[in-house]
Amino acid sequence: MQKLDLVRENLYLGDICAAAEILKNGSSEISHVLTVLHRPSISVFEEWRNVKLESKEIKEVYVGGGDGDGQDSLQGKEFATESALPSGKLLYSLERTGKDLEFTRMVVFAYDEECENLLDFFDLCLDFIDAGRKEKGVLVHCFAGQSRSASMVIAYLMRMEMLSGKEALASLRQCAQASPNPGFLKQLDLFERMNFKVDRSSPIYKHFRLKALGYLYSKDKKFDRLKLRADPEIMSNESSGSTYHCKKCKRILLFQEQVIDHTPGEADSEFDDMFKNMIGEVRNKNPGDPNQCTSIFVEPIVWMNTVEDFVSEGKLLCPKCSAKVGSFDWSGSYCSCGSKIIPAFQLQMSRVDVITVKDGVKKKKNNKHDKRRV
Repeated sequence: MQKLDLVRENLYLGDICAAAEILKNGSSEISHVLTVLHRPSISVFEEWRNVKLESKEIKEVYVGGGDGDGQDSLQGKEFATESALPSGKLLYSLERTGKDLEFTRMVVFAYDEECENLLDFFDLCLDFIDAGRKEKGVLVHCFAGQSRSASMVIAYLMRMEMLSGKEALASLRQCAQASPNPGFLKQLDLFERMNFKVDRSSPIYKHFRLKALGYLYSKDKKFDRLKLRADPEIMSNESSGSTYHCKKCKRILLFQEQVIDHTPGEADSEFDDMFKNMIGEVRNKNPGDPNQCTSIFVEPIVWMNTVEDFVSEGKLLCPKCSAKVGSFDWSGSYCSCGSKIIPAFQLQMSRVDVITVKDGVKKKKNNKHDKRRV
């Protein structure tokens, strides 16, 4: 028995059975279909529902993009550097399909697992849903129509109606069965805290991104170097906050916005349920002093040359003078305050100088005065 529910005007939530029937027979209410599945090919309908469909590809976009400077390639490259999605993964595909090729179908690849990253797909999918509703109507489906696709619809209701995640879920349950897994509920909470958008400049997103990268590393011990943040030395004029410099040679190592904040004395456990398999035994356990942090934890940055495939831990060296400034450990480390951070890219405060905004402005003014004296 198929599942097909009208959620709002021109917005439907369904399962793979409903999607197969609509694509096979056509529809006077629906023009767009959003598929959120671990099988992106149109053949999935033949394999699961014995419905053979014709399709005409519009485009496929992969994380990392391809050759050239076209819009799709640039979009893929942006996701490779800014998102938590692994390079080479299908970002989305668009095709014409169904009866008389009358439907526009968008596919995003996702399993119904707690560790699955749906957050990075939200903006793409919500824009597609919006376009479909404006043209005629849109069906959002996964396999059972209760977790992956329901999460997309919940995110859409949150954005369009300014609802909290709990309010949107309760509203959806008034007209459809919906049971997002705990990992998706957590990502909907992040979406709410970022004001209903995927704000990749937000500390909330950066924390999620680091955890997701740690989980990906825990699976195959490989690290996608496209995920390394740009070198602050090259982008020294783009920061409005404090900068951190090697104490020995004064080279810029990072910006304040690349620091991952933690609560002194508390374990960094926000994503433990979502990324269960990532948690390792943390070395150098320290009961800590909650009033003192002698380290800062940061995003991985391109100058960290010791961060490589199959290297689980190591030193972080200044790229200019090779002085040790910290360490990294994919299985995590403790701050002096007692907080457990996983994964850990850790700089020792005793090995860096912090230049605040006011100090930087003052330094520039002094330089101007010095030039005038000359």
